[in-house]
Amino acid sequence: MHEGLSVSRGRHPGGGEECRARASSARYCADVVFEAAPVRASGLLPTGDGHEVYWEESGNPAGIPGLYLHGGPGGTLRTGSYRTKFDPTRFRIIGLDQRGCGRSRPLVTAPGYDLEQNTTTHLVRDLELLREHVGVDRWLLNGVSWGSTLALAYAQAHPERVAGIVLMAVTTTSRSEVDWITETVGAIFPEAWDRFATHAEEAGIGYVRGHGRLVEAYAQLLRSPSLEVRDAASRAWAEWEDYHISIGAGGFHRDPRWGDPEFRWCFVTLATHYWSHDGFLDPPILDRMECLSEIPGTLIHGRRDISGPVVVPWKLHRAWPRSELVIDEGEGHGGTSMVEAWASANIRHADALESGRPLL
Repeated sequence: MHEGLSVSRGRHPGGGEECRARASSARYCADVVFEAAPVRASGLLPTGDGHEVYWEESGNPAGIPGLYLHGGPGGTLRTGSYRTKFDPTRFRIIGLDQRGCGRSRPLVTAPGYDLEQNTTTHLVRDLELLREHVGVDRWLLNGVSWGSTLALAYAQAHPERVAGIVLMAVTTTSRSEVDWITETVGAIFPEAWDRFATHAEEAGIGYVRGHGRLVEAYAQLLRSPSLEVRDAASRAWAEWEDYHISIGAGGFHRDPRWGDPEFRWCFVTLATHYWSHDGFLDPPILDRMECLSEIPGTLIHGRRDISGPVVVPWKLHRAWPRSELVIDEGEGHGGTSMVEAWASANIRHADALESGRPLL
């Protein structure tokens, strides 16, 4: 691993290792990111409730099944760069656009769309339908940001179907995390947060900062019948997104994806919907970690991730004896060395699965 990566492995109840720095050749880290395997199968999977979920598959059809879960919610598979984090000769690589976004249908912005049909329970069911559809017994889960929450929720619901878990930019979408990212971290970005809150205050929905949750105000604005109101709110939310991930990402810059109105509306509608409901997770992820006691996991997080403090994966690691925590001291909510650690983790999980030896 690169210098600047701290690793804590295999904490057992009643004890705990201190994080210790490890280093090896940078060439090894660079070599673990692969050329993207071409998509060789894809389709729209009917879910039985009016949705069709887009899925795609690449890599070795006889390889270890690896499922990638994108962030957001609403982040989509994008250009498919997730495929470069799996060795295509060893993995059967599977990805999907979660319901309501990307190439799945209908989009969350479709007229008359019922948001009550888009919850974490629905997403977990979709994953089980996909597993059965593609004929997988167990798979290695990969999740980034919101995708890490979904991976954990799926694993807690179906631990017998999970061979291992690799997460980057780790979240559990608890109320405290949502309030942090939409309210408290404004202490670091006061000018940007003031604009973010002022937009909601001036929208005529009765929101006043310090009274009620700002995320709920934005969720209400994104449900407005007025396209103008929804568009303005989505732009304000997108600006805040770019600010709160800017530390560790080379400073503030606008994400070019926001220039696509359809992507922006879907992303912000889904993000505010899920966040305002604490990820539809009751009880929270951290209260159900005993479900993962037999599953090996790798948690990769940036020390400079101000939008998602490292205390979240640290608490998960302490509650998960078969986990390892990799902290990148120089990165924020993602970055080159974190991506290399992600690909490296997939290699180590594959080695353990193929050898029959435990990862930790």
